[in-house]
Amino acid sequence: MFSPEAIDALLKDAKSAGTPIDGVDGLLNQMTKAMLERALQAEMTGHLGYEAGDPAGHGSGNSRNGRSTKTVSTRNGPVEIEVPRDRNGSFEPAIVPKRARPIIRSTRSPRPG
Repeated sequence: MFSPEAIDALLKDAKSAGTPIDGVDGLLNQMTKAMLERALQAEMTGHLGYEAGDPAGHGSGNSRNGRSTKTVSTRNGPVEIEVPRDRNGSFEPAIVPKRARPIIRSTRSPRPG
């Protein structure tokens, strides 16, 4: 999905910043946070029917209304994400459902014996 060049650039930036690959503050958790938050923004856009800042949203009866935080458990530790809200409270995210304790796990098969 990612080009080798993009991955190399991320790894180089992490190394120069002293950021570990794994762990709570590591690159993997930073990427998980960024991907989940971007997916949630896309879900909100689909829910509302217009992009953030689009004049089509004026007077639509529903609009973006800030964010709330949620902690997602991962193999590398907890990741705190910001979940967008809508004014009517009708947004039900699919990727990180409301009132669920989401856990992102690896899909690796267990090691043989």
